[in-house]
Amino acid sequence: MGPLVARLGRAGQRLRQADRARPWVLDTTVVLLVLLMFCLPDLLHAGAGDGDGPRHARLAFTRPSVAAMSALQAGLLLPLLWRRRRPLAAFGAVWAVFVLQWSLDVALRADVALFIALYSLALHGRLRQLPWACGAGAAGMALVAVRVSPAVSVWDALFFLLSTATAALALGLVVRIRRAQLAGLRDRAARLEIERDQRSRLAAATERARVAREMHDIVGHNLSVIITLADAGAYATDTAPERGKEALHLIGDTGRQALGELRRVLGVLREAADGPPGAPELSPQPGIADIGALCEGVRAAGLDIVYRSAGDVDALDDGVQLTAYRIAQEALTNTLKHAGAGTRARLSIAVEDTRLTIRVQDTGPAVRPGPPNEEGQGLVGMRERAALYGGTVSAGPAGGGWRVAVCLDLASAGGAA
Repeated sequence: MGPLVARLGRAGQRLRQADRARPWVLDTTVVLLVLLMFCLPDLLHAGAGDGDGPRHARLAFTRPSVAAMSALQAGLLLPLLWRRRRPLAAFGAVWAVFVLQWSLDVALRADVALFIALYSLALHGRLRQLPWACGAGAAGMALVAVRVSPAVSVWDALFFLLSTATAALALGLVVRIRRAQLAGLRDRAARLEIERDQRSRLAAATERARVAREMHDIVGHNLSVIITLADAGAYATDTAPERGKEALHLIGDTGRQALGELRRVLGVLREAADGPPGAPELSPQPGIADIGALCEGVRAAGLDIVYRSAGDVDALDDGVQLTAYRIAQEALTNTLKHAGAGTRARLSIAVEDTRLTIRVQDTGPAVRPGPPNEEGQGLVGMRERAALYGGTVSAGPAGGGWRVAVCLDLASAGGAA
């Protein structure tokens, strides 16, 4: 049963495609079928008598000539050729010929064209036209019921005719509703496909932004430290070779640390793309506990850093700790890049109720180089990270140096453990 239904479905789909390409073929086929099934029998028996049967059941209808019968049949059938393009006009033409035919007391099998026209009007026409068409059709069928009353009760004939018309009308409406439902489903599927593509592009853009932010924090910070150490080592090579050697060791340690962080980030990305959902990370991301090591590395580059923490920072979840680490890393990198070695800086991280505050204050120049009224990528990255937790970032000159203050709302994103 399954393969048969599938073959029928494919055949129906091919038929619909062919009908959309050449609609006149189906319209002509319908007219030819009605001609063969209903018109030819009347033409072949045009000269016959009234037929056999009981005398009281015989109906005395006018027997027109072959030419007149052909003209009436053509008037009933030809309008069906435009029943889909102009359904109301087709129904009106068929109805007019139908009424004329029965007014002349002529009975034709081709009257089935009226029901086909009514079906086409229900399927392709405007719904507000149906009441008028139904009224006209009922009037025409009442005329038929009166004409056949010598053999059949008027009410029985009217019941049969109106039932047939109702069936044609209902079939047209059912097919119309089904087509509308299928069109709605296709439209919904197309919209869902577009929304899926948009979500995929948005997710890809978000992931690219996150990766770019992580790479900027890792590469930018460590390169700033390496460049500062390299400059200091080159300066100390002639005057203090031991200090130059120490700078080279520190450069190697910083480079290995940067390489380890890059591998960790890329490993997590590969795991997220290839591994099963919810799989654990290959290695933990840095948190507040790693800020001490971060300060040690920056001190080796020449900054004098004082680090303080207050509150239960270890109770914060991993996301908040990573955000705090990256913000502190970026602020210290900016201090190292713009203020240079020998600058004193104070870093403080404090947890108070549902707020996490990060402050970095240095004694470097209050005016940082760069285009006026334009933020660097580092400050933009800090604002993006803080926005994830409903936080705010303020940066500017303060106390003869430069200060960065970040406040995160832990309650807004469930940051507190």
